[in-house]
Amino acid sequence: MRGFFALVARMALFFATLKARIILFASLIIVGLATIFIVGVFQALVGSSDSTPEGEFDFASGGTQNLAPEVEELRPLFEKYADLHGIPDHVDLLMAKTMQESGGRLADVMQASESLGLPPNTIRDQEESIDVGTRYFAQVLEQANGDEKLALQAYNFGHGFIDYANEHNNGEYSKELAIDFSREQYQRVKDTGNYSCIRPESAETGACYGDIGYVDAVMSYMQPTLADGEFEEVIEVGAQWIGNSEYVFGGGRTRAEQEQGLFDCSSFVHWAYEQVGIELGHFTSVSTDTLKHKGQAVPVNEIQPGDLVFFDTYKLDGHVGIYVGDGQYIGAQSSTGVAIESMEDGFWGDVFNGRVRRI
Repeated sequence: MRGFFALVARMALFFATLKARIILFASLIIVGLATIFIVGVFQALVGSSDSTPEGEFDFASGGTQNLAPEVEELRPLFEKYADLHGIPDHVDLLMAKTMQESGGRLADVMQASESLGLPPNTIRDQEESIDVGTRYFAQVLEQANGDEKLALQAYNFGHGFIDYANEHNNGEYSKELAIDFSREQYQRVKDTGNYSCIRPESAETGACYGDIGYVDAVMSYMQPTLADGEFEEVIEVGAQWIGNSEYVFGGGRTRAEQEQGLFDCSSFVHWAYEQVGIELGHFTSVSTDTLKHKGQAVPVNEIQPGDLVFFDTYKLDGHVGIYVGDGQYIGAQSSTGVAIESMEDGFWGDVFNGRVRRI
């Protein structure tokens, strides 16, 4: 009988321990799910921008000074093979291409295997990938008569795109031409099941062959620069909209809206720089979050006219404008449209966060 009671006691202890473990496990699951939910809500709140969503596969939007460390470490190899293949002035462009292709995180960093007629990622050595990819880009650049954008898109589509451009657009690149080519090619190959729409605009246009946003994506990693005096032009062209524009959240992302002076803060900044030949990404997807990575960071005590300045409004870096000097900036504000405002006092002085980027 004594053994029976001992067995009962051990069983009671076992089930009590099991119950405690189950309760602990359930508690951990509940805490984990709650954490995931809170993080998701936080990201949704601070991750929104004052425009349309950004493109995919964006490792480090901005100029070449923001290359991933994995790519920057390969600069000597890019310099070596750019010189070997006769395009020494295109090192930064080759590295920007690599950011878009792999971010430096694959053995075939330039995704060059297919240029040899091999399956993707057949090349297993980074130096070989740079050698092959640079040689191929040099070839398409020559076929494109030095048109960098045409050569970039041909690197993605294949050199047949250059023939298409020669036939349909006097040998010049345009985004519309890339869409037309992609749409036509996709109709020929869609039944193979090897192609899919990798961007929302691809699905909307039926242009699902290759990447119609490839040029914009690569160029977003290039460091734009302003020549002497050009910052004054940026300010001057922007000033034409003072008292003659309207703030529209998400506006300024069609040419028709731009012609009417319908902007939000980031589209206005993009438009002003575009007028002097500086591309800050594609105008349809510009946002404060893309602009805050452009150019290079500058201490606020070294600010100069033409620099981008940022403000914490409905979120961190929720507003952007262009510094004009004397503690003032020009930007598209919801209350005024395009106007010049003080950064040193009043509302904008209170929300200026000290972030300055020099293009």
